[in-house]
Amino acid sequence: MVLTLKARVRAGRLVLDEPIDLPQGSEVDLLPASDEDDLDDQDRSALHAVLDRAAEQLRSGQGIPASEALARLRRLGT
Repeated sequence: MVLTLKARVRAGRLVLDEPIDLPQGSEVDLLPASDEDDLDDQDRSALHAVLDRAAEQLRSGQGIPASEALARLRRLGT
């Protein structure tokens, strides 16, 4: 079972933000969230190049409204 829980540390203990329906005594493995990704330098460079190209296209008026982009994506999903 994959379940994502959100908690905060209070007085040295993890306190869930919302109630959860688990049997009493359930054991839960916790993994800290990380802002890191698994991109290597080459992949990160390629990603930044694509983002730079997209930003330039937007500056030159080649973009489309978000509503149109979402409509296109929805059509692809059907």
